[in-house]
Amino acid sequence: MLMLSLSLTASAYVSRDHIQNRIGYKQLKKILVLDRAWNPYPAYEDREGWDRMTGEHKAEIISYGEELLSYRWQVVKATDYIEFERSGSRDVMENPYRENMQAIACLFCAELAEGKGRFVPQIADGVFHFCEMSSWALSAHLYKFSDARTAMPMKDDNTLELHQGDLSQLFAWIYHYLHEEFDKLHPEISRRLKTEITHREMDPYLEREDYWWMGFTRDRHIDMMNNWTPWCSLNALVTFMLMEDDPDRLARAVWKSIQSVDYYLNFIQEDGGIEEGPIYWNNAAGKLYDYLTALKLITGGKVSIFDVAQVREMGEYIAKSYVGDGWVVNFADSPARPTFRNSALVYRYGKAVGSEFMMTYAALAREVQDISYKPSEDVFRFFELLAYDDEFNSYEAEYVAPSYTWYPETAFHFQQGAGMFFAASAGHNDQSHNHNDVGTFNLYSGSVPIIIDVGVGTYTRQTFSDERYGIWTMQSGYHNVPVINGVNQKDGREYEAREVVSRQGFFSADIAGAYPQEAGVSSWVRSYSIRKNVIEISDSFVLDEAKAPNEIVFMTWGDVRIVKDGEVAIAVGGKDALLTYAGDAFDAVIEPIALEDPKIVEMWGDGIVRVRLVAQKMQKKAKYRFKITL
Repeated sequence: MLMLSLSLTASAYVSRDHIQNRIGYKQLKKILVLDRAWNPYPAYEDREGWDRMTGEHKAEIISYGEELLSYRWQVVKATDYIEFERSGSRDVMENPYRENMQAIACLFCAELAEGKGRFVPQIADGVFHFCEMSSWALSAHLYKFSDARTAMPMKDDNTLELHQGDLSQLFAWIYHYLHEEFDKLHPEISRRLKTEITHREMDPYLEREDYWWMGFTRDRHIDMMNNWTPWCSLNALVTFMLMEDDPDRLARAVWKSIQSVDYYLNFIQEDGGIEEGPIYWNNAAGKLYDYLTALKLITGGKVSIFDVAQVREMGEYIAKSYVGDGWVVNFADSPARPTFRNSALVYRYGKAVGSEFMMTYAALAREVQDISYKPSEDVFRFFELLAYDDEFNSYEAEYVAPSYTWYPETAFHFQQGAGMFFAASAGHNDQSHNHNDVGTFNLYSGSVPIIIDVGVGTYTRQTFSDERYGIWTMQSGYHNVPVINGVNQKDGREYEAREVVSRQGFFSADIAGAYPQEAGVSSWVRSYSIRKNVIEISDSFVLDEAKAPNEIVFMTWGDVRIVKDGEVAIAVGGKDALLTYAGDAFDAVIEPIALEDPKIVEMWGDGIVRVRLVAQKMQKKAKYRFKITL
């Protein structure tokens, strides 16, 4: 069946309001579970409960805390914050901050596992250390989102962002479980902690509506919403669930989070495609799952949208975009082989939405991804990991990959079979974590990438600024698309594909609209024909004028060489591919690219290769043909 997608519909706001259509504010107030009675995890004093919860991992969890009993809490200095403005580096400020957060999470979970008070003094020191900080927000997010727009924390600014929210939620769990133990040391520790959580997270969450991720003040039909919304909303929701004693304030917070998450689901594609790529599934679909789980708890199971098709499709994206042996389809900022260990999360999500497909993928991923039982700041997810551990590890079922997947709004086409995986993308050039890559494709032989998407390097100030597209990995000239009349694609919502067509064995799009006016292109239809071990690529175009030779770019790696005019051989990881083209129409240029960014080096090694097929003739109208044989 022929499937059509007009990219004008991509990311269009649709008032679905999945949650608000299930419940109103007045009804919500009546059903909220108060006084932490919703908490499914054991009380601190319930030693048998925690023994069951931690199971065979008890000693391991305690050992992580024992390693930190003499940990020296890292000071985040003024110059660490300022470094973001000086050089653009995020790591200088974030590394000590994250080390501290990881340490306090490990100590906290070790105390819950052991229950003897041995870790409480060190946890109290960590709590006091964080309470003395001017801000819990990262320098990069202060610079972009604080009222002062500076990486230096300003006292009482209390910017609400991802990691400040993570810390607030973590401290809410710590307060809930250990405030009485802290009182044995000194009552001021608990009092100060509660005051800081209220001041830094709860009060500003209720008082302000101008944070972009909340969705209240932006033009939701145009302005982007992404993984920040479910992530920040989850942090706020769980913090209020654990800390708020006033039923009216609790109801207001829960309702506000519902509105934001509905805005998010209204904005993103209904087809479930994660335009940010698989690496962001954890913090887009994954955080949405966590949020909906918490919402179900605080409403006593009465509010749930796990039966909504959009929620299920978002979950299944992680399985449908999986190539094999840890490799994934990595459009946008996603790396090609993420190091995430999310198989247990995928299993829980799949069970919630009734997707055996997700659950079987999770069982497969479990064999590739080692599950980590080292606690992180996301202790809610860690508790859920422990609660489902025996069930998940005993689950066995065969995963069957789909032969063809089409996301009509996100404009992703996935196809596999006969030892090959092909993925193509259309859409527009203002997606979340966007690269200018309308019409690009990835190709895998077995599970080995042959035609690749490089991904993104280490995040810096430039990555999320108006200098983003000065970074080579973001530019279309380093993706598998044409350089037309010497001009690359342009960033912006208006630069999009038209007439996108997908069916099994075929994908095409007119990508002329992704290029600026100076490219002088009125039509450029990029088509892919996929059959067994052969990909045939066609570029049919009409130019207003021919000003410079067109170039067709193929990004690859491994051993790449020109065999003869019309043939380029690619050898990667024991897999061979042959790129063929009209030798009398193109000059092949093999351009090695040395890699230096550690994040990219970790993925591809010391270098990759850009193959440029440069047209020998400048033509206003023509049709190019290429073939890749695996």
